[in-house]
Amino acid sequence: MNTSSKHLSRLNLPDQIPHRPAGTGVKDPQMYINRELSWLEFNARVLAEAESDKVPLFERLKFLTIFSSNLDEFFMVRAAGLQAQLHNGIHDIPPDGATAEEQLTAISKRAHELCQWQMKIWNQLVGPALRDEAGLGVFSPEELPEEVREELDQRFEQDIFPVLTPIAIDPAHPFPHLRNKSLNVGFIFQQDTAGEPTFGLVQLPGSLPRLVPVECPGLRRAFVPLEALIFRHARRLFPHVTPQNHFVFRVTRNFDLELDEDEGEDLLLAIQAELRRRERGHAVRLEIAGQIPEEALDWLCAELGIEERRDLYRVNGPLRLEHFGALTKKDDRKEFVDGAFSPLYVPPLRDSEDLFRTIRKEDILLHHPYESFEAVIDFITKAAEDPNVLAIKQTLYRTGGESPLVRALQRAAELGKQVTAVVELKARFDEASNIQWARTLERSGVNVMYGLLGLKTHAKVLLVVRKEGSRLRRYVHLATGNYNQQTARLYEDLSLFTANEEIGEDATSLFNLLTGYSAPERWNHLLVAPLGLHEATLGLIHREKLHAEAGRPARIIAKMNQLVDPDVIQALYQASQAGVQVDLLIRGICCLRPEVPEVSDNIRVHAVVDRFLEHARVFYFENGGDSVVYCGSADWMPRNFRRRVETTFPLLSPQLKERMKNEILDLMISDTVKGWTLDADGRYNRVKAKKNVAV
Repeated sequence: MNTSSKHLSRLNLPDQIPHRPAGTGVKDPQMYINRELSWLEFNARVLAEAESDKVPLFERLKFLTIFSSNLDEFFMVRAAGLQAQLHNGIHDIPPDGATAEEQLTAISKRAHELCQWQMKIWNQLVGPALRDEAGLGVFSPEELPEEVREELDQRFEQDIFPVLTPIAIDPAHPFPHLRNKSLNVGFIFQQDTAGEPTFGLVQLPGSLPRLVPVECPGLRRAFVPLEALIFRHARRLFPHVTPQNHFVFRVTRNFDLELDEDEGEDLLLAIQAELRRRERGHAVRLEIAGQIPEEALDWLCAELGIEERRDLYRVNGPLRLEHFGALTKKDDRKEFVDGAFSPLYVPPLRDSEDLFRTIRKEDILLHHPYESFEAVIDFITKAAEDPNVLAIKQTLYRTGGESPLVRALQRAAELGKQVTAVVELKARFDEASNIQWARTLERSGVNVMYGLLGLKTHAKVLLVVRKEGSRLRRYVHLATGNYNQQTARLYEDLSLFTANEEIGEDATSLFNLLTGYSAPERWNHLLVAPLGLHEATLGLIHREKLHAEAGRPARIIAKMNQLVDPDVIQALYQASQAGVQVDLLIRGICCLRPEVPEVSDNIRVHAVVDRFLEHARVFYFENGGDSVVYCGSADWMPRNFRRRVETTFPLLSPQLKERMKNEILDLMISDTVKGWTLDADGRYNRVKAKKNVAV
């Protein structure tokens, strides 16, 4: 392996939070990994893909940009929350016992290490490879031939300069409010006479491309960063002062949604107001690339409200690297990208002349993106047009713009069907989009509901009620992922079509709960949060413990995005102590510490980062030889159990349970190509590939 970093095969979860008294009890703080540091290690595994020379070059750039956007969200939400705790004197201590200040200090140390590693990958590996191997380069104007610079200067004067707003900071021009994540060019001026400004800035307009294309001999495509052009034309922007230093900086702000629903008569209007407030959130991180004197840096931090140097990040490379995805846009050369992939339209649905009859015959499980999401779109489209369909009800979370699913709901309403859409407006960072298509649905006659007060609706359920002869029959689609055709090609998810009568009853009860606050006395098959999912999960784990103690077959395999809930972790520790073999397939955060003697000897934690984002939640219980398998929308986290409406649904067909175990869960456990394992001291290690496996 040709790599420049030791990080690739072993990712450290640094022991940066002070030690507390060690113990072996399932509630001991040392038995829990800090949530925030665990998330940073997930992002480190993303970065490892960018470094690996076994990943195609353009995909490595993609992983670099994903790392950047992930880290932005982490600071806007998680780090911002900890800072708010610290500033407001809130003592919300997690199971690992770390205070907010200890966590922020540890986050800063690890995040700085990862940012340095990212720039090393860009500067030494991916950037040079893009130029040398793919003919794609990013240059400063000084690196270009004179005739190219002259043409570039003309374009600056004609197309860029009129859009820019140079701001000199002085008593008459106070420091402006800078938008969250916006790029800004800062200048330090030579002060020849008293009263002259010493600082100026130019905000990079979002209406201009970050990378300006230029012609460069010998290269396929070449670009100059917009900030480099602004540096070059500093005297044009500030003609009466002399720039001494220049740099690029950006501020990340608290961007989480804080909404008091009790005071909002119209939830939609309240969220629109909150979106505007977000841009004014307090600063949680300052990134700087370039040269700035320490005195000027102190002043800038004070103006932005950056109180701690721990929140300052000096970057040896370009900020907002996600913009550099433009380098490879519309360039699909096979040697630089993952191989072409076409999802399979599964035969039971592909060959069906009557989808409803096919689903009545047997439950159908789809594994996206390997099996096409088009089947889901076709199902709801045909339901919208079918004169025998009387009602359609669907939950919508992150559906995306111009969705054929939204159009199908509109069409169904226009044809006189009873159509209900439960829209989750508060899907983080998608609120504005959700508001737009919620209004579109309302105008078409769809009953748009916004779920239960104080609870985010995260369940993925579609219910179709159809008149067949003298009776009504319910068809249900249940999923682990969102009803979004774009992410369905990028995320690994599961979805189930069923005409099971009892599941149909549960789906009806769920929608009645969401729209009319009428909870059923009992659920037939669905496990629903916050009405019992947590208790049911603990019960399923405890039952495996009892099987093991009685000498019966006992095993748990759980696949999810995050494992945080302390009650579930304690139950897993107790199951391990009883002899239950536990395999956890966790893409992101894992607060459980595996393979600790006498506590978690029988627990293994696996992680996979690959081309598709692992997103499905699957829970397998051996159950003494009569296996039980659930899939669902909920991770094992307090928020999913208590603050969201979630659904977890069973696979009732023996064939589907067997398929789930063999084709999905066991395959991930045995992955020696993209797999990682977590050890007892909190480190992630790449699984070594077997010699006879082609990588």
